[in-house]
Amino acid sequence: MSIYSFLIAVRSDGQQLMNESGETTSHLMGLFYRTMRMVDNGIKPLYVFDGAPPKLKSGELAKRFQRKTEAQAAHDEAKETGTAEDVEKFSRRTVRVTREHNEECQRLLKLMGIPYIIAPTEAEAQCAVLARGGKVYAAASEDMDTLTFASPILLRHLTFSEQRKEPILEIHLDKVLEGLAMDQKQFIDLCILLGCDYLDPIKGIGPSTALKLIREHKDLEGVVEHIKSQSSKKLTIPDDWPFADARQLFLEPDVRPADDPECDFKWVAPDVEGLVKFLVEEKHFNEDRVRNGAAKLQKNM
Repeated sequence: MSIYSFLIAVRSDGQQLMNESGETTSHLMGLFYRTMRMVDNGIKPLYVFDGAPPKLKSGELAKRFQRKTEAQAAHDEAKETGTAEDVEKFSRRTVRVTREHNEECQRLLKLMGIPYIIAPTEAEAQCAVLARGGKVYAAASEDMDTLTFASPILLRHLTFSEQRKEPILEIHLDKVLEGLAMDQKQFIDLCILLGCDYLDPIKGIGPSTALKLIREHKDLEGVVEHIKSQSSKKLTIPDDWPFADARQLFLEPDVRPADDPECDFKWVAPDVEGLVKFLVEEKHFNEDRVRNGAAKLQKNM
């Protein structure tokens, strides 16, 4: 699930929502009300949290940290000399999801009676396994890697706010592969060639070139051999580009099988008084809204 999207979307005057004690509540506000909206529309969500990232992802995580550090510096400068738009722009880029954010969201879901699991590594990979195993109808994520992990159906924009007026996109993997005239392994190779969380793209290769190369040479082994054989050297394979390792992470990710006992989940009635204690007494939410939300959950679950 994307707690980050709630932290940057649920805001007031460009800042994350906070209670009277100065604690951030954007993540809880977004999760509570958008989960209720799904339930109101007949959807029973199961949330999946990321576990420890694969080692091959360390480079990407380091880059994200560097971008946030740079954004923090730009945000501080904008507060002194920039416009309100600049402050808002850089403020969003500095947002980090903390362990506390995750733990509070898990506590909230438990009180709401909504099941969740923590993936061994990548949440999208775990979602894909559950979808393939028939535990859920589809995986919902803004990360297109969900298809690379072979989820049969991907839903995008499911948790977007109503104000954005973005329709939910339902993408079927079999139609994607049919349209590209590829099998799943070739699709994975295409995604790696275009750049993924595990490897940078090869400079100079865009979507059209990548598609052409995979179709002509069948797989990344063939593409790499072709590029290295070219005398013009317009394209260069990075020295450290372990595409086979990245492919293996997509083909055999560290996940719990769909028939694992930890993947046996159920929706239960919300703990109304527990919700009031947590959201109203501790986080200073409006009590009437919390109780009304809990009543809707009881009715629809």
